[in-house]
Amino acid sequence: MSTDRFRRVVAGAGALTLALTGGVVGLAATAQAATKTTTVFVECDAPAPQPDGSGNQTFAVTLPDTAKAGDTVPITVDAGPSPLLPQFAVTTENTTKITLVVGQGLQTIVGDPETVTVTPGVPLDPKPVVKTVKVPDGTEGTTVDVRLDVIVTDASLGGTVFTTTCTPKPRPSATLNSIAVEALPKDPVTTRLTPNSGKAGTKVVATGANFPAGGVTCSALLAGTATGDTGSGTADASGAATCELTVSEKADEIRIDGGAGKPFVFLEEQPGVKNPVDVEVLPGPLAIGPKDGFPAAQWGSVTINGKPQNVIGAFNAATVQDFRGGSLGWDVTATRTPFLNESTGHAMTKAQIGIQPTCTVTNPDSPSTCTAGAPGAITGTPMQVASSPAGGDQLTGGEFAVGGAGMIQLPPFMFADTYQSVVTFSIA
Repeated sequence: MSTDRFRRVVAGAGALTLALTGGVVGLAATAQAATKTTTVFVECDAPAPQPDGSGNQTFAVTLPDTAKAGDTVPITVDAGPSPLLPQFAVTTENTTKITLVVGQGLQTIVGDPETVTVTPGVPLDPKPVVKTVKVPDGTEGTTVDVRLDVIVTDASLGGTVFTTTCTPKPRPSATLNSIAVEALPKDPVTTRLTPNSGKAGTKVVATGANFPAGGVTCSALLAGTATGDTGSGTADASGAATCELTVSEKADEIRIDGGAGKPFVFLEEQPGVKNPVDVEVLPGPLAIGPKDGFPAAQWGSVTINGKPQNVIGAFNAATVQDFRGGSLGWDVTATRTPFLNESTGHAMTKAQIGIQPTCTVTNPDSPSTCTAGAPGAITGTPMQVASSPAGGDQLTGGEFAVGGAGMIQLPPFMFADTYQSVVTFSIA
């Protein structure tokens, strides 16, 4: 018998310089929805000791008939019974994750957790996943097809997550449903005000995107009502608009034509003695912790039996703090050292360790969200386990927890010994 002990060390890195472009997300106008049902042959990789399986599975996908490029539209994916036949009676909390090919890019939708009572020999039939997808930019006047790339089911049992992955063959699947993208441009939007604050008499330059070429008008509003302050400008052939106005009345928003506006802070003159108060806000760190890492985690033991075996465990959640006060994003990656016993010199070169990443926001005031990376094997090459996008003109930052369920795949034969691998989470 060998006891496998694994220690996790967390290391920090420098500030992120990666810039992820953030787009404008608009909800699509009400459109007629259509449902199409497609039979897809899938091959399913189930966690041991559940055997793998394959077979036909139906997918009923509901989408709007039409939308604009850049719109966020509702989607319902109702997956039929899985081709896997369960071998055990158990109650689990299941989460369905469906990765779709929308046009030429991948988008993942995640269903709400559901409590499932598994009956041996009866295939699982998950609840429909009702979420949204984004119609890709630049698809005006085309038809965007939606196809299946992979469907993942995470079953939580006693705090441990067991993952079943089903992939279509061929991958991606045939078209599950389509959206006809209007030939019209995306909705116009005001993107920046320079300056975005000032007192009466302040001249403001407003810029925007997605406007028809030609003349444009900008206006100031207070609580949604026009104040009477207006200006004029032009939009070029690409839809980029520039407009200038002078603010003479109290306003809290400036917009170009009918596009979405940007906030404006009006500074009112106050009678009396002026007493200016300055406060300097210094940037804080981008850090991951705890600083000194975690103690060795006990992931149980196995007895050599001539067959490959799995050890299930969980990674302690590392804390991520982004106090930089800017608009940058970040990435957390994981690497590991080989499975060794440095005292005896024994190694398990064929052993693998995988992670099902999780990332949660721990401070509700955080301006940013975070996204967990795709499940996979941790190696000596950095693997992305979590990320938060750059904000463009918007503030980013916050506090987060990054961790996940883990599984070690052991070879059928090895020296009976105590082995250790160090998994390092780094941030940049």
